[in-house]
Amino acid sequence: MGSNDEDDSGSIVVINDYEDSQPATPPMEQPMVVGAAAAQAPIISSYNDKIRPLLDVIDRLRLLNVMKEGIQLPTIVVVGDQSSGKSSVLESLAGVNLPRSQGICTRVPLIIRLQNHARPRPELYLEYNGKMVPVEEPQIATAINIATDEVAGSGKSISDIPLTLVVRKDGVPDLTMVDLPGITRVPVHGQPDNIYEQIRDIIMQYITPKESIILNVLSATVDFSTCESIRMSQQVDKNGERTLAVVTKVDRAPEGLADKVTADDVNIGLGYVCVRNRIGDESYEEARKEEARLFETNAHLSCIDKSIVGVHVLAEKLVQIQANAIAKCLPEIVKNISAKLDANVSELEKMPKALTSIADATQAMMRIIQAAKESLKKLLWRGEFEEYPEDNTKHGTARFVEMLNRFSDELHNCEESNLSKDFLTEEIKGLEEAKGIELPNFLPSEAFLRIFRRKVERISYLPIKFTEKCWDYIDNVVLSVLTRHLEMYYHLKVSAKGAAHNLVQKLREQSINRVKEIVEMEKLTAYTCNPDYMMEWNELMKQQEHFINQISGTNMCLRPCSVNLEGFGEIQVEHLRQHSNVSILQQAFGLKMRMVAYWKIFKVRLVDSMALHLQYRVHNLVYNDTDEIVKELMGPDGHGIEMMLVESPAVVAKREKLKNSIKVLKESKDSVAKIMDRIVVYDAYLV
Repeated sequence: MGSNDEDDSGSIVVINDYEDSQPATPPMEQPMVVGAAAAQAPIISSYNDKIRPLLDVIDRLRLLNVMKEGIQLPTIVVVGDQSSGKSSVLESLAGVNLPRSQGICTRVPLIIRLQNHARPRPELYLEYNGKMVPVEEPQIATAINIATDEVAGSGKSISDIPLTLVVRKDGVPDLTMVDLPGITRVPVHGQPDNIYEQIRDIIMQYITPKESIILNVLSATVDFSTCESIRMSQQVDKNGERTLAVVTKVDRAPEGLADKVTADDVNIGLGYVCVRNRIGDESYEEARKEEARLFETNAHLSCIDKSIVGVHVLAEKLVQIQANAIAKCLPEIVKNISAKLDANVSELEKMPKALTSIADATQAMMRIIQAAKESLKKLLWRGEFEEYPEDNTKHGTARFVEMLNRFSDELHNCEESNLSKDFLTEEIKGLEEAKGIELPNFLPSEAFLRIFRRKVERISYLPIKFTEKCWDYIDNVVLSVLTRHLEMYYHLKVSAKGAAHNLVQKLREQSINRVKEIVEMEKLTAYTCNPDYMMEWNELMKQQEHFINQISGTNMCLRPCSVNLEGFGEIQVEHLRQHSNVSILQQAFGLKMRMVAYWKIFKVRLVDSMALHLQYRVHNLVYNDTDEIVKELMGPDGHGIEMMLVESPAVVAKREKLKNSIKVLKESKDSVAKIMDRIVVYDAYLV
């Protein structure tokens, strides 16, 4: 490959009839003037014909903005510190004059597409802001400055919006490169204070993708390891596997340069190329002749291997590296385009069609509400969670069990369920309050009920709190499910959420009233047919005689401070010895055991009642009550359904975005297919 003296380990065979795949030439308003550089000797020739189709398809994909779809393209990204000679290198490759000035002359990413063709007139044009503007060769720098001002403003600010320069002329290498602003740390000439951060962010955006090839432009006059561009490229390409270095201004610091590029202290994996750029009014052909003479005659530069010196070597290396990258990445690009296209088509198909009539809107709403009802049945009644496999907060039946278990634990662990505290104190007080003119040793039922009612009153907040938590949870699930099913109908979604919330609040109020009624029923009378009550009471009463004896025994020295009762543990009894009436203690003990046995029955019954009530209300909600949402949405005049005819701007924008994305991806897929039909790649890797 020219003076590179390297054999290809693979080859790209191109069928010759690919001419129709090239981008159309833009219309020219005036006859083009043949520039002086058009007649110069070509930098590179034979290799271009082999990779032109590959580069055409990548340029086509870039023109379609496929990178906005998340498809990364192999790109040669040109970076360098300010005044490192980036523009001069690009001018040497393109054979055209680029903007020059003090400070930053590149304020936006400049995509330079070089296309070799043998026509006598060079063709140049700029693409930006959706326009394609033909440019005369002598006015390229001016035209770029005008376009830059339009894109980034007329000041010194920079922008990440690119513009594209297309250069079609005889003798240029087939390359596409992105020139980025030169790196500077100190803002000057009215530049923004954060100019370094802005430039760094743009550079990192372009060089981070693994598909990017980094062309690092270094001045021979500086220590490579201190260059900011090297530091940035090492952050994303630590081993330099996709970094090529171009050393400029070699005539200013020739001494020791051979050692610097040989030692490679900064890990430039793709190697170095040393160049001497055009100076002053030299023509490009004169500059290349002077470059060749310099590397032949200079005592220091002539020691450098000829395979890494000269603009022509740089062009050959870039073309070769570019071909490698494209051949390597193209299969993955095709795969990614197809995957993204399939995903977008699937997402667009899932979006509801825009509704144009009341009848269509009515059918759509009924279908959506029915689907939402089915989701609620699964989540809140049947325990089927395939719609929310990862979001267990929506797994309603399981969450109900958790809430019911917490309610049961709170009820069993509350103060009223503490059996041993102030043992018999409340019972003795209740018996004294219930005294009446009646037979002795008669246990009045009113004493039991008074104590029981007080206990129930003190725990009555627990079933109400449980009910409120359940309905708060139901409200959240219902609103979430409706939101998901009505996501594409913004106005209806808002109204449906309001209607659903109103319904849940009404049912919540009804449910709380019913729970209060259940509690009041328990307070009205004490009753159970559960045989466990009598069994429990009889077992507990077997300890009465022993307990009374421990309290009222005549031997003061043998009276214990506490008594161990089965089911209670150690009971403090000293406070009971003030009651000399053994009959009162016996009655209080019997009353206590009745309360203990019945309280156990009551707690289980209350938990069961809450569970059954919750199930009943949830069943009615998912099978019957949700119809009220439809009634409220329809409204008394039936005009509520018209809201479905008005789509939210977000939905319209999403649908249009998907359509545009699908169009771009289809065109991209077709463009790649046309090229792939013409190219046979026997080996994807070139040396």
